[in-house]
Amino acid sequence: MAKIEAAYSRIFKEVFVCKRCGAKIKAQSRKVAEGKVRCRKCKSTALRPKSKKTSKG
Repeated sequence: MAKIEAAYSRIFKEVFVCKRCGAKIKAQSRKVAEGKVRCRKCKSTALRPKSKKTSKG
């Protein structure tokens, strides 16, 4: 079970997606909330957390 938790933390923890261009950015949640992190491609501060896809199976 530890491998799955490590994978989830690597893929989803502190990973954000730009709302304008879709670029992925790794940053601290606190800095994103304060507006200190900007997108490298379009310089936007509108970021959202990466969504966790659910699989039905």
